[in-house]
Amino acid sequence: MRAASGAGTGVARTLSVALAALLAFGQAPARAEEPSAAESGIVIRKAAVDPADGAAVSPEASEGTSPAAEAPAPPAEPAPVTIVEGPPAPVAPSEPLPAAVYARLNDSAPLLQRLTAKDREAIQAFYALGNFKPVWIEKGAFNADAAIARLRAAGEDGLDPNAYPVPAVGKLSRPDTDAEIAEADLKLSASLALYARDARGGRVNPAAISKLITPTLDLPPADMVLARLAAAGAQAGAVLQSYNPRQPGYLALKERLAGLRIGRTHGAPSVTLPDGPVLKLGMNDPRVPLLRSRFGLEARSGGTLDAAPGEADAYDRSVADAVKDFQRSRGLPASGTLTRATVAALANPSVPKTSASEADILVNMERWRWLPSELGPDYVLVNVPEFKLKVFRGGSLRDETRVIVGKPTSPTPIFSGMMEYAVVNPSWYVPPSILKQMLASGKTAGFEVVRRGNVISLRQPPGERNALGFIKFMFPNQHAVYLHDTPNRSLFSASTRAFSHGCVRVDDPFRFADAVLPNWTEERLKKLIGKGERTLRLPEKLPVHLAYFTAEVDDLGSYRTLPDLYGYDGPMKVALGLAARSEAVAKAPATTKRKAAEARPAPRQAASREAVRSERRAEPRRTRDMFGDPWSGQTYETSQRSFW
Repeated sequence: MRAASGAGTGVARTLSVALAALLAFGQAPARAEEPSAAESGIVIRKAAVDPADGAAVSPEASEGTSPAAEAPAPPAEPAPVTIVEGPPAPVAPSEPLPAAVYARLNDSAPLLQRLTAKDREAIQAFYALGNFKPVWIEKGAFNADAAIARLRAAGEDGLDPNAYPVPAVGKLSRPDTDAEIAEADLKLSASLALYARDARGGRVNPAAISKLITPTLDLPPADMVLARLAAAGAQAGAVLQSYNPRQPGYLALKERLAGLRIGRTHGAPSVTLPDGPVLKLGMNDPRVPLLRSRFGLEARSGGTLDAAPGEADAYDRSVADAVKDFQRSRGLPASGTLTRATVAALANPSVPKTSASEADILVNMERWRWLPSELGPDYVLVNVPEFKLKVFRGGSLRDETRVIVGKPTSPTPIFSGMMEYAVVNPSWYVPPSILKQMLASGKTAGFEVVRRGNVISLRQPPGERNALGFIKFMFPNQHAVYLHDTPNRSLFSASTRAFSHGCVRVDDPFRFADAVLPNWTEERLKKLIGKGERTLRLPEKLPVHLAYFTAEVDDLGSYRTLPDLYGYDGPMKVALGLAARSEAVAKAPATTKRKAAEARPAPRQAASREAVRSERRAEPRRTRDMFGDPWSGQTYETSQRSFW
C-alpha cells in the first residue's frame, strides 16, 4: 500500500481502497523473498484455448465444438492466464509514531466500550489510508479543539458527555511516549465516531422497545465521520453538531431542556481541568490546586508535629475524599481516583438526578433521531399519541386532520415510508387470520369468493360499508399498514381515538387527498365514488412518517405532554439510563390499557365505552372477528399480515 502524505491525503482516497486494505489488515509484513501468487493477493484464472488460433475462450464455449476442436492442444502452447491483482497487505510503517498507531490497531483491546466491531474496522481502514499517522495530535498536543468542545458539550443535545471521553495528551510530568500518543489519537477518533453514531440514533435499539418500531436509521460509518472531521479543520465542531437532528420540533425540545437545566443548576460549581494522567492517592500534579479550590479545601494540608505541611500539588487524603464524595453524587464509581470520567463530570455543572420532566424531553429528543435527517419539503407526519396527521408542502403546514390509530393491543407501527398511490372505491380482502372463522360461521353476507391461482379469499366489494371506506392511501411497507377512510365516522368524536388494528384511519379523507394528490381536487375525487375501483398514482413519491412523540412544544411555543398510549416511555428511559428497570418496567399493551382505564375518571370511562358501542352499532352486519386485516391485492401477495 502506498503511503499517503497525511490525514488530508487519506481522506481523499476511495473507500474501496480502504476496505481492501482492511481485509488484509493485521497480516504479517511481506517477507523478503518473493511471495507466491496466492500470498501476494494475485488471483490466477485459467482460460481454455481455441486450438485454431490460440485465443482464450470460456470452458462453456469449448464444449460441443467440432471434432477438430476436441483434439488436445499442442503441448508447446501453454494456456494463457488472466491475472487480477489484489491490494497488498499493509506493511508496518518504519517511522516510530505511525508504527505505534499500527501496533495499537492490531491490539484487540477495545478503544471505547460501546464502539461496535464494524466501526472499529472502519477506523482501521481510515488510518490505513493515511499510512497510520496520527490525525488529531501534532507536536504533542491536540489540533481538534472545535471537535473536542462539541464532545464536552454533548449534554446540550441530550447526550451524555461521559460517553465520549477526551483522552489526555501533553502530560506535564514527562513527555508522552509514542504508544501513549497513538492511544490518545485513536481513542479520540473512537469518541468522535461514537458521538456521530449516537447523534443519528445509535444509542437505543428501537426493536428492544417494540418490534413494531422499525425506523431506518442512517448511522454514519466511522471512517466517513473521521474523514469529514479531518477535512473540516476549524469547522469540525459544526460538522459534528450536524449529525444531530435539525427539525424545529427537536430544536424546540432542546431549548426547553436548556431552560430546565439552567434553572436547576444555578450557582453549581464546575471546573475545567487541563489534560493529564489519572491521579491516585500520593501522586503530585499541577491540577491539584484547581481541585482544592473546587471543593473548598485549604491550599495545602496542614502540618503536624510529625510532618511538615503538604505540597499544594499533592493529591493527598483530603483531596481524594472530596473526589470520592463528588463521584458518589454523580453516580460514578466512588474510588477517590481522578479518572477521565470524573474530569468530564467536573467540567459540567453539578446536575441532580434527572427530573421526570427532563426525562420526558430526553426520550422524545431521542425519537427525533429515528426520523430521517431530512424530512423533505413535502411529507406527511402522523403523531400516534396525538391522534393527528399533518401535511407539509414546501416546508410549511398545508393541512392537518384527526386520525384513528391502533389499539394498545394492536399498535400502529412506527416507521417512515413512501406513499406511491391511492385507490378510490377499494375492495377489502379478508386476511387468512380470520378467513376460516368466517367460512365456518357462514357470516359472509355481502362478500365474494375470489380465487387467485390455488388461493381462495373473501372480498368485500367497494361501497359505503366497506371496511376501508371510499379511499385508501398506500405506502408499501413490511407491516402492511396504510392510511384509509372508514365508515365509522362517529369514532372521530372521541378524544382518545385508538380503535384500529394498526392502520391509520383519516377523518375527511377527500380533503386529505386534495392535499397529497396533485390535480385531484376534493370535488373531482368525489365524482369517482361508485364508479369502480381506480388507482391514482402520485407523480412523485411522498414521504410518510408514523412517529411517536409524547412531549412536544406546540406551534404557540407551549410545552405539553401526551398520554403514553403504548407504554413505550418507560422502556426508553431505562434504555437511556434515565430510570432503573424497577422504576419503569415495560408493560404489555393489554396491561397498559387496563391500568389506564382504571386511572380515568368515571365520565371519561363512560365516554370511551360509548365510543366502542358506537363502533359496533355502525357495523351491525359484521362480527367482531371481521374487525381484522384489510388486504389490498398487492399486499395479499406479499404478506401474511395486515392491519385495519
